[in-house]
Amino acid sequence: MPFKVNNYLLVDIDNEFSSNFAQHYFANVEGSTLVVAGANSRHMVKLMFNELVKDYCYCDFSNEISVSELASYLHEHHDIQGVLINQTDYQLANDAQKFIYNSLHKIRYLVQQDGHSFSFTPCPDAAHINHLSCQSEIAETTAHLLSAKDEFK
Repeated sequence: MPFKVNNYLLVDIDNEFSSNFAQHYFANVEGSTLVVAGANSRHMVKLMFNELVKDYCYCDFSNEISVSELASYLHEHHDIQGVLINQTDYQLANDAQKFIYNSLHKIRYLVQQDGHSFSFTPCPDAAHINHLSCQSEIAETTAHLLSAKDEFK
């Protein structure tokens, strides 16, 4: 049974990999469900313009504040089922970067491109549920702070 990538977040570190992945899964499908996040806004806008992704978010994955803002946005606007990370990018990441990747969602898959197809392996490292996680209630912190601010007016 083929792996369904519906409502997943794709971490966009390698633009060529992300383009190939999105084209493979959504070039012939009406209404992509893939959300992409990364630092190359121009590339992500192009993916969205070509209707290969449902939405995109700028995110500097080396900056916890940027990742926390991404988590809040995804929690509020999307029902992300898991995270897809290029296996090569994950393997080359240092411990701090892996911590961030493992905090994004409890379900994470490492994706490897094999010619014209892709294979998925569950991430072998433990997930961390914290302020960087898009599926947890912690991601609602911004909304709670704003409502608390209104109470003091």
